[in-house]
Amino acid sequence: MDPLNIVVSDDLPESALDILRAEGWRVDARSGRKPDELAKDLADADALIVRSATKVTKELLAAAPKLRIIGRAGSGVDNIDMPAASGKGVLVVNAPGANSIAVAEQALALMLSLARSVPAADQAMKAGKWEKKKFMGTELRNKVLGIAGLGRIGQEVAARAKSFGMAIIAYDPYISADVAASLGVELRTLDDVCASADYLTLHMPATPETKNLFNDERFARCRKGIRIINTARGELIDEAALARAIESGHVGGAGLDVFQKEPPVDWTLPQLAKVVATPHLAASTEEAQEQVGLDTAGAVRDFLRDGVVRNAVNFPAIHPDELQRLQPWIKLADALTTIASQMGGATRVDTLGLRYYGALADSRGTDILASSAAAGLLRPILSGGVSVINARAAARERGIDIVETRSSRPRHFTSLVSVKLHTSDGERWAEGTVFEPNSPRLVSVRGIDVEAPLGGTMLIIANEDQPGVIGEVGTILGTHGVNIASFALGRGEGGAVGVVNVDENAHSSLDAAIDAIRKVAAVKEAWVVRL
Repeated sequence: MDPLNIVVSDDLPESALDILRAEGWRVDARSGRKPDELAKDLADADALIVRSATKVTKELLAAAPKLRIIGRAGSGVDNIDMPAASGKGVLVVNAPGANSIAVAEQALALMLSLARSVPAADQAMKAGKWEKKKFMGTELRNKVLGIAGLGRIGQEVAARAKSFGMAIIAYDPYISADVAASLGVELRTLDDVCASADYLTLHMPATPETKNLFNDERFARCRKGIRIINTARGELIDEAALARAIESGHVGGAGLDVFQKEPPVDWTLPQLAKVVATPHLAASTEEAQEQVGLDTAGAVRDFLRDGVVRNAVNFPAIHPDELQRLQPWIKLADALTTIASQMGGATRVDTLGLRYYGALADSRGTDILASSAAAGLLRPILSGGVSVINARAAARERGIDIVETRSSRPRHFTSLVSVKLHTSDGERWAEGTVFEPNSPRLVSVRGIDVEAPLGGTMLIIANEDQPGVIGEVGTILGTHGVNIASFALGRGEGGAVGVVNVDENAHSSLDAAIDAIRKVAAVKEAWVVRL
């Protein structure tokens, strides 16, 4: 049998390459190849390992008929066409968490630099100036550290900050109170964290919900003199707003490793005297880069040699025939959890419950539905990629229990899935089924039967069951240029629920429309859900 062919198109440490060479495989490790050259080299490749420089496009995948696995030496997979890889049956693995310690240490380095004016004092010394009185510092001891995002990196920061004698509070709606307590961290709302912290370090992913989360309004609600640390994503901060807050004196300073544009187009913020800035160095340590390479090479080896899947982003562990049959149900479980999680503000989730009814309760492989539901819950807050493979582990890390139950009772449908989120603010639940041929549908919200298509942008409205509500909602949407694709209404003992599928475009103002709908006297609650 010919040895396997492994193509490594970005820099990888020799120690990682040696893991693959030890199997007797051919390892073609060369960085800087042009796409057409790489496509030729992939013609007989069994595996491809990349960092962030190589863009794995649909065209590149089409040139690799034997490719079985892609290893991404890093956490994100933005440079890989995931639908194309999954469509070709190519496993994609990454290396989540390998650089957590490096990033945590950078956050502490920036914090200390701000506390003791290290960069400015160093520059003065290099200029031949002895300005001891000018650089009076402060101690981290007894200061309050706020952590926005208590995932792997946030937890590493907390562990290290405790050794400085800091009091630690955190905001993370996806971490359970038990997990936080075990770390010696008190969970609070984001507003409470901002209002109480002397230092605030950000460890959140970049999503539509978190873009410019820290803006003029947010900074105004922060404790005066707060110092901001960002080693996560530049998109989290409105840079012009931060500059204004620093210049006004409301924010005492900032330590920034990431920016909205890299390198920055506008250098105003990094050049402020009260800003310590570094060029996205947080993960750039010899140890982190080597560990990322080792983790990735090890995952590729284990899959090719033993069929063992580790750190997979897109691979369901189920027989292909059963997977094909369950595909619409997998999509449904994901969508139902996404709906439930968006029916209200960010809140801490303690338990994700699924109940399978009818024929589905006797089906093999339903474990994957719970994994898909967990992925729908966690995807908005995990930057490293989450799928049916790693969603359970990610939920477990955050102290979220997944509970599955079964009932042979059909509930008006041959099969049905019920998803319920137990949160710190109460329960949220939705139910759905699959219509032939392979069409997932929403059939119940909060126990009220309502049938609606799943997809795109949906408005879910809970209201008093009285005349005129539908007309008023329709008028408001029309006034704001929002086109209604479908409108479904359900009625029950608790009132009525409307599900409106709408079209979003550049000429519509959905946010303004939903604000107006919430002011209708008969409307109890209203949410925008995007699938």
